[in-house]
Amino acid sequence: MRLVSICPSNTELLHYLDLTDKLVGVDNYSDWPQVITSLPKLGPDLNINMDKLEALKPDLVLASLSVPGMERNVAELEKRGIPHITLNPQSLEDIMENLLDVGKLTGSSNRATEVTGIMTEIINTYKQLATSVAMKPKLYWEWWPKPIFTPGKINWLTELSLLAGANNIFGDKEVASYQTEWSEVVEKNPDVVCMIWVGVKESKMNPDHVKKREQAELLKAIQHNHIYVLEESLYCRPSPRLIMGLQKLGSILHPEQYPIYPGVDPLEKPK
Repeated sequence: MRLVSICPSNTELLHYLDLTDKLVGVDNYSDWPQVITSLPKLGPDLNINMDKLEALKPDLVLASLSVPGMERNVAELEKRGIPHITLNPQSLEDIMENLLDVGKLTGSSNRATEVTGIMTEIINTYKQLATSVAMKPKLYWEWWPKPIFTPGKINWLTELSLLAGANNIFGDKEVASYQTEWSEVVEKNPDVVCMIWVGVKESKMNPDHVKKREQAELLKAIQHNHIYVLEESLYCRPSPRLIMGLQKLGSILHPEQYPIYPGVDPLEKPK
């Protein structure tokens, strides 16, 4: 089976289904697992080279509406009659459903069931841990600095926050991604700031960028130096790798109540 993924989260989803060896092309931003970096690159996820994609003669292309603007690619796939599936995950439950759906389409149902089973077990464990947290810190996620964008209620990061024993300060906004002003962040006064700028490596994100903003010194998070630069790849992509992000976040926020971050992916098969 010849598979093509045109966004990083789908590439990762296929890896968890043990289908990496079926991939014949990916978008420019797909960078995990390492083995896929040698595959033909089809352009950035919002500007896929459809002629190049079509020439690969895929049996199935995986697109995702979790990437704003992906609709253009989907319309072109439909126009050309290229077999495809369009995912749109907003939660861990959605991601598990995607695993099962893609598993059925690719003959990988057993592996999909195995992965979703492990995910469910970990999620249930963290739900239980969250109930034991008396003081839940207020969390501010920043995934773009100018203009400022942050996850709203309809987003996996609000779910991850709750599972990690915290509350997203913008978790009441009925959107997946909310554009705000820095003054609103100051008003909400978060206990913790998590920097996860989309598409930006951790080495390029400096906490001083946030600390130097007007009235930043008023934030509890800044006063107590609870500002963290986290891996964009573990938090901004709706794939099963979010489980690792959850484990890391829980260990940072509540080191005495949550398990130590193992740094090992619990969903990958042992080598």
